[in-house]
Amino acid sequence: MALQISATNPEHPALLLELPWHLPLENWPEEYLVPLPRGISRHVVRYSRAGDEVIAVKELAERPALREYELLRDLDRIGIPAVDPLAVVTGRTDASGGPLESVLVTRHLGGSMPYRSMFETTMRPATMHRLMDALAVLLVRLHLAGFAWGDCSLSNTLFRRDAGAYAAYLVDAETGDLHPQLSAGQRDYDLDLARVNISGELLDLEASGALHPSVDPIEFGTEICARYRGLWEELTRASVYPAGKYHYIERRIRRLNDLGFDVAEMQIEHASNGDTVSFVPKVVDAGHHQRQLLRLTGLDTEENQARRLLNDLESWMATQDDYAPGDPLGARPEVLAHRWVREVFRPTVRAVPLELRGAMDPAEIYHQLLEHRWYMSERAQHDIGIETAVEDYIENILPKASKTLQPPTSE
Repeated sequence: MALQISATNPEHPALLLELPWHLPLENWPEEYLVPLPRGISRHVVRYSRAGDEVIAVKELAERPALREYELLRDLDRIGIPAVDPLAVVTGRTDASGGPLESVLVTRHLGGSMPYRSMFETTMRPATMHRLMDALAVLLVRLHLAGFAWGDCSLSNTLFRRDAGAYAAYLVDAETGDLHPQLSAGQRDYDLDLARVNISGELLDLEASGALHPSVDPIEFGTEICARYRGLWEELTRASVYPAGKYHYIERRIRRLNDLGFDVAEMQIEHASNGDTVSFVPKVVDAGHHQRQLLRLTGLDTEENQARRLLNDLESWMATQDDYAPGDPLGARPEVLAHRWVREVFRPTVRAVPLELRGAMDPAEIYHQLLEHRWYMSERAQHDIGIETAVEDYIENILPKASKTLQPPTSE
């Protein structure tokens, strides 16, 4: 059987042909590898380079490779945070003609870290709570979309910084299944697996001395269940309000928006006696602030980053002479937003030297600059201005932080 490359982009096969597919992944020469931290996997995984992109290459049998490739493409189509599938390579043989396992090729998620790399220095319990929050949000999003993961764990997740929190991305979809809707039993099965897997992973870290002494692995394993159930209940529960109090429905929708979710469809029913109204959000999509920022500015960010940038954008717009909400003669929000990107966001980010940015993307840099400006303004008891904050951040904060950051990514 000849070597075959099935890819999502016509450019990828040509770039991938340059890689040594005749060798098992564990024997690939150093010249083809990119030294990035890897998590634990049941398969051999290597990072390599294809043109300007860093790719993750996972070795596994042909059938599961093709299945996972299609599942990741499905998740991408419905907007679930997961690694991007680029290609499947089948028909591999070694120099003597013997068969080699197929490989799944995905795009490396820039700025992300496997959980074990994050525990190289002892992680504070508050940071671990944020990881559990991110993983709970990811699992809820998967279940709302009808995806049963089948192997939810820290090992199968990558984490990216997201404006003081974390965003979780699915890495391994090999055991997953996509359905029109999940039953309560399917969701509980995933949740129970998550509890057992996370407790086991943290017990392993405890045995190696990498876990904070105040962290109980079993308690943290059960925490994912509580956080998941609280979020699921908030997103899907039915609410009963007095008739005529329709602003209560608007308040519930705003609360869902604050959690980062959009209500795409709703069911409203009047009681037979006319005294109450029942409200059920039927379809809930994540990424409310992401979509709003993308529509206004073209910036594609994480959800918490988008919320922070939108707040700064709205504050800046209020200072503009041509900002007149509701006035047909005033500048449109999209026009002002692009002016903010051009005159505020980009110059501020570009003031930070590329070699000091580490793995932070522009939105995370801007968020940290806003945070630093706030702290400096609090100390000074007046607004110190973004330019002063940038100078102090470059001089006093980034040199220390850059020692623990990955190599820079392009803007």
